Amino acid sequence: MDAKKLFEQLHRYAVKYVLVGGMAAVAQGSSYLTADVDLCYARDEDNLERLTQALAPFHPRLRGAPSDLPFKLDAPTLRSGLNFTLSTDVGDLDLFGEIAGLGDYDRVIEFSEVLDIYDVSCHVLTIEGLILSKKKAGRSKDLRLLPELEALLEIRKSQDIS
Repeated sequence: MDAKKLFEQLHRYAVKYVLVGGMAAVAQGSSYLTADVDLCYARDEDNLERLTQALAPFHPRLRGAPSDLPFKLDAPTLRSGLNFTLSTDVGDLDLFGEIAGLGDYDRVIEFSEVLDIYDVSCHVLTIEGLILSKKKAGRSKDLRLLPELEALLEIRKSQDIS
């Protein structure tokens, strides 16, 4: 995954998103290994256009779909769906219109903070937001990450008090 190129391109097009999932956990101090980028994106019309323009040079295609299946990532496609698992020239990318346990972009951004990721300032899900979403998702890989996230949260709380 060439996440640096992806984040620079999203910044260049002023795309509204929150970094969620494994890379957000890593940004918050987790040792979790991930090979993809997960984003919760704003679904207003302007942002859908900016998102598709930003991703176009990376040739997004549906991950796991037959190569001959027609697919065009554009605003109408994003509007008619919600979550998309994509392969791109810079790596795997998952786009989420909603995050389990949190809601849509407007709600998710309330559980975010601005961090520098590859020298690009972006919204990243907080540890609290990660914990809520992982608990709600309930998948075994999410549940395995919970003890580490909860320990990181406790460490942060103890550092804030001292």
